[in-house]
Amino acid sequence: MEPSPIPRQPTPANATMFQAFEWYIPADHKHWLRLREAVAGLQATGIDNMWIPPACKGSSQQGNGYDIYDLYDLGEFDQKGGISTKWGTKQDLIQLVQRADEVRMGIYFDAVLNQKAGADRTEQCRVIEVDPNDRTKAITDPYFIDGWLGFDFPGRRGRYSTLTYHWYHFTGTDYNNANGKTAIYRILGDGKDWSKFVGKEKGNYDYLMFADLDYTHPEVEADVKAWGEWLCSQVPIKGIRFDAIKHYSEEFLQSLVEHLDDRIGPGWFLVGEFWQDSLDAMTTYIRNMQHKFSLFDAPLVYNFSSISNTENADLTKVFEGTLVGAEPVNAVTLVMNHDTQPYQALAADIQPFFKPLAYCLILLRAEGYPCVFFGDVYGIKGDHPLPPSCGGKVPDLCLARRLYAYGEQLDYFDFPQCIGWTRLGTWDRPSGLACVMSNAGRNEKWMYVGREHRGELWTDILGWEQGQITINDDGWGCFTCGAVSVAVWVNGSAEGRDHLGKL
Repeated sequence: MEPSPIPRQPTPANATMFQAFEWYIPADHKHWLRLREAVAGLQATGIDNMWIPPACKGSSQQGNGYDIYDLYDLGEFDQKGGISTKWGTKQDLIQLVQRADEVRMGIYFDAVLNQKAGADRTEQCRVIEVDPNDRTKAITDPYFIDGWLGFDFPGRRGRYSTLTYHWYHFTGTDYNNANGKTAIYRILGDGKDWSKFVGKEKGNYDYLMFADLDYTHPEVEADVKAWGEWLCSQVPIKGIRFDAIKHYSEEFLQSLVEHLDDRIGPGWFLVGEFWQDSLDAMTTYIRNMQHKFSLFDAPLVYNFSSISNTENADLTKVFEGTLVGAEPVNAVTLVMNHDTQPYQALAADIQPFFKPLAYCLILLRAEGYPCVFFGDVYGIKGDHPLPPSCGGKVPDLCLARRLYAYGEQLDYFDFPQCIGWTRLGTWDRPSGLACVMSNAGRNEKWMYVGREHRGELWTDILGWEQGQITINDDGWGCFTCGAVSVAVWVNGSAEGRDHLGKL
């Protein structure tokens, strides 16, 4: 008797992350409600996990949450101008998470653990001023300032955590209320100094803004670890995005992750904002975190910006020096986020024509975990509003990733101004695709999609290229794209084609 064949394992569906905010969302306290209504539609387009904005109470009801005041207030207590955060109330947040769970969408929480803002009162402390460009160098003798360093959380009244914060819980601040002087003040005390486990830019990049938390203080460490447990008891989440991780102790963050694994259980998705273009620094951080951490691919964003702003740039070099090229499993690829969008501090100008090319490069390839930006799907508000990018085609590209971007990847990076690749599909997701793009004139490229597709008629899912391409008997096709454009070719009869163009 012949042995029974080993059953083939199903191909896991591709995952896609969605950043569910941009910087200029109106401060109407209704964002959680809007997202609750949107999650089913987003899931239908191929979004699996949603990175929500910082949900903890900021220093005002208009702040985006990076001006964090109270970790333990998710829009529950009357503090800093009201009960709600900019995004809504805690109850609104819980209803959003419940709806997301109903449609099988995970929630990633944005944890802002580097600083506190909006102190309730000043406290006197002894400091030295340091050179803003080299924080290891003192530029004054020690003296006393009145710093905004007293956090009492009066609206919460000790619920969830009884700890109030004082000057000795911080390493630095930037304002002396006694004379109105702004500077970078390193707070002095027994054994107190900048963390050594931070980025080395500016000599030591522990200090970023507001009141900088000191994770060598046992009360701070214990309170934040307890908050992690509390958060998971209040809001079921699938992962955490850690803000500004190069500005606070890597050693503490390792300890926090181990604590959560021990108390809550392993299996979290963890991603950090380690924003710089040094690939060596990023890969070192990933290794130090034992590859439990992913990072956003900042070098890739800068490559997109450079190529889109350079005439006849070399597309074949788009992945040179990128995190996705070096650590594809731990790279979160992106085109834009709230920090790099126009008129923000880290704005990375990507020309509109290049946005569709960039989204194809992150969504339709095998490497990296792509993150789609709210502003590219819904547009950007504020004083300089922008419509959705890519002619509204980002949802179609997300769905194409879910349906067709599987199997072996064959690259055709053989001409500087025109590149392409194909995905050959798998036994249970057989459709495959062919993507070709140009940053110059109209172009074409012969590419192999597999003999099993011979005779099929393929069309561009974006609708920008007209007509059909017939796959020849050897499994090849001549795939075209317009000038400074991209085309994504798929069998016109492939499963799910009727959903494209309707999102």
